[in-house]
Amino acid sequence: MRWSKEKIWNWYNSKPWIRGCNYMSANCANRIDQWQELGFEERFKTTEEEFKLMQSMGYNSIRIILEFVVWDKQHDGFMERFERYITLADKYGISCMVVLANDCMRPKSFEVNKIGEQKVDLGYHGGRKISQHGNQDAMGWHVLDDPSIAPRYFEMVKEIVTKYKNDERIIIWNVYNEVGNSKRQDVSLPNLKKMFELVRKIDPCQPLTCEVWNVNLEKYQDISEVQRYGLEHSDILSYHNYEDYITNIRLIKKLKDYGRPILNTEWLARGKGNTVEEMFPLFYLEKIGCYNWGFVAGKNQTYEPWNTIWEEYEKDPNINYDFTKWFHDLYRPNHRPYNPKEIELIKKFCKLADEDFSKNHEK
Repeated sequence: MRWSKEKIWNWYNSKPWIRGCNYMSANCANRIDQWQELGFEERFKTTEEEFKLMQSMGYNSIRIILEFVVWDKQHDGFMERFERYITLADKYGISCMVVLANDCMRPKSFEVNKIGEQKVDLGYHGGRKISQHGNQDAMGWHVLDDPSIAPRYFEMVKEIVTKYKNDERIIIWNVYNEVGNSKRQDVSLPNLKKMFELVRKIDPCQPLTCEVWNVNLEKYQDISEVQRYGLEHSDILSYHNYEDYITNIRLIKKLKDYGRPILNTEWLARGKGNTVEEMFPLFYLEKIGCYNWGFVAGKNQTYEPWNTIWEEYEKDPNINYDFTKWFHDLYRPNHRPYNPKEIELIKKFCKLADEDFSKNHEK
């Protein structure tokens, strides 16, 4: 059963302000690299150094996405590595939001990534010339579309949520990332319903969320059925937005009408006007939990613009995008800030938030 408004607010107010990033270490090409056995120990050392950096700036949470192929092909090793990952995060005061399914997928006709050495193309967001960020003609393909594979996927979700249902190192279960993306729309609705039903039956101590993205909440009737279902079944509301300050204010205003706490689980696109200087103080002031995309610049190259940004510019060179700025990421490969002023501002507001929390919870 969906948590009541009273229950979710009590839960939310018992936590410090949630702030962090969507995370994979700089030496990961993709999520297979993040979780597979090959090269994991070296990447894990990098992860610890980056968690130390994260702790020093005041971040206290990360958002991580599961990778089914690694769980399926290297089950025992994956479960061990996942446990080590969240244990290490906890060591540095960092909780984990875990994404259980993801609709940012390539069409089935494209080459599917496999376990093993991961190819990297230089100069491309996501590390590949052909990625989910391109405007593909075909609908993205999810393994849940295959009835011979789907039961295994649901088994992964059941196993992980059951194991960690009472583990406070996991702060939130993100049931489905950008459901309906990759031209899937309402095709994913049966999968989303089953995911919610499965996790609700397990009854974890953590709240559930499924973000709205790329929608006009001012015209609620225009929201796709699948996104509306996610919104109406989430304990804590979440949204993605890489647009400017004004757009975010309008979205926040509409989300407040639902009377539940709010998270922005994907933000920061400097070239589109979504900046640390404007967004982070806004999230602090409104006490909206926030996870920017990216941390240390690396193989995944998320400092590069999405491919769609380049495509839009090629169609209209007058479009107002700033290609002189990094798109995502906060730190350079040597762990110096991309922009020191951003990190100073983040530290300042993290400190203020912790002082607020301490004052409000004094006995």
